[in-house]
Amino acid sequence: GILEKTRLYLTKKLLARLENRRKYHQDFASSTSFHGVHNIVQTQSKTRRALWLVVVMGSLAIVIWQICNRFIYYFSWPTTTSVYVQYVENVEFPAVTFCNLNRFQAHAVTNLQIIFFLWSIVAGVHQKTAVRENFSQELNNFLLGNKNFSIKEFTREHGFYLNTSTLLECEFFGKPCYPKDFEHVFTEYGNCFTFNHNDLPQKRRVSVSGRGLSLLFDVKQEQFTDDPSLGYTDAGITYVIHSPKELPRFDGLGLSTPVGMHAQVAIRQLKTIIQEYPWGECKPDIKLQHHKIYSTFGCLRECKARYIQDWCGCLPFILPGNGTECDIQKFYNCVYPALCEIELEGLCTVGTHNSTCPVPCEETHYPTTVTYSSFAGEKAIKFISAKLKKSPEYIRQNLVHIDIKYNDLNYKTTQQQKAMTVAELLADVGGQLGLFCGASVITIIELLEYIFTNFCWMCIFLLLKAPEMPQWNLPSQEHPTHKEEKKGIQEC
Repeated sequence: GILEKTRLYLTKKLLARLENRRKYHQDFASSTSFHGVHNIVQTQSKTRRALWLVVVMGSLAIVIWQICNRFIYYFSWPTTTSVYVQYVENVEFPAVTFCNLNRFQAHAVTNLQIIFFLWSIVAGVHQKTAVRENFSQELNNFLLGNKNFSIKEFTREHGFYLNTSTLLECEFFGKPCYPKDFEHVFTEYGNCFTFNHNDLPQKRRVSVSGRGLSLLFDVKQEQFTDDPSLGYTDAGITYVIHSPKELPRFDGLGLSTPVGMHAQVAIRQLKTIIQEYPWGECKPDIKLQHHKIYSTFGCLRECKARYIQDWCGCLPFILPGNGTECDIQKFYNCVYPALCEIELEGLCTVGTHNSTCPVPCEETHYPTTVTYSSFAGEKAIKFISAKLKKSPEYIRQNLVHIDIKYNDLNYKTTQQQKAMTVAELLADVGGQLGLFCGASVITIIELLEYIFTNFCWMCIFLLLKAPEMPQWNLPSQEHPTHKEEKKGIQEC
């Protein structure tokens, strides 16, 4: 049948004779570009043949070891870090957010100590703090008499404010600036104000090092206060330097200048570029819903906002989103326990690529060097006292002078790069093959062709050795059946 026809065709057309196959092997060994093989086949000396066999097999073993080593190194996803400094004619000035260490106006909280407790719950959204459990009854009593109380509006109205009485002097790169140039923002320090915020139509830049932003604050210690039992015992201005596109983050990054001091802040711009996974830990496809650029701090805020929105049905005003604002009762009964649960369960994590908020692929830092001196000497303080119409004692107890400037007109970039790319891997593999075996891509194709040809011959050989298929022939008219034969015999 069909099997027999196939076997006949393979035998006549495709299956080479034994002599032809031997000649094919010899021709391949003599003509291949794989160095050393023809010396094994063509030499007549057994000693020389054995020597060349050892050389070829040794070289092949080294090549295999080196290539495996290169692939293992490549799939370990190695990286290198390069640092370079770019000098420019002008550089963009960062955003700076300022807050008073004493958050509330004294007259508004003199008989309302619970305000500090309430704000500690609100600030726990950014930085978790311990809350005393015995405040529950006091909170209920307070809310009974203040049903429509809003800690947000209370802080906005009775917290630190920025006007010509608290910002005595402001100058940026030789030009005056005013309180209207600052944008209000809520942080764990209550009312804070950002200079050079992201909503400006044109970002401020400086073209000379050693000049930048100069400010003179009056913290008004008599008017503003805080609760020392919660750890707020200092007087002065706290501030953080950050990218205009990012939100201010005070936790671990804030600088502080006490009253009666002059702070000289020299900044540098440092850009960090991190490779995506698996070389690095960043994920470039992550986008934030309420922030223009990705940052771990913004990601954590949105992560907490999602969980609190799901659990409590409301959203703290200090977090981004469009949900219903949480009232004080919700803050105490639901938001704060939810924050504890998020922290204990590790629902919002930062760091590696598989965490909730991996590191950004590109971010900008502003490393600072701060030096302090006493604000105004004995002779200068008389001039300042007459100019500001304030006593020398008041100046030393309430005024803070801050200068923020670039150290140099350059920015440093730290870039994480792939230690080995695909092109470099191929170059390494090709180099090893060429060094030890004289092989190339053409050689690889020759070997593949040789292997494929022998594989086809092996398949044909197995097919010809397969058992024959049984023949199922139907009875025909030329060959009578058993019954017909028996009937014919009986008739005879």
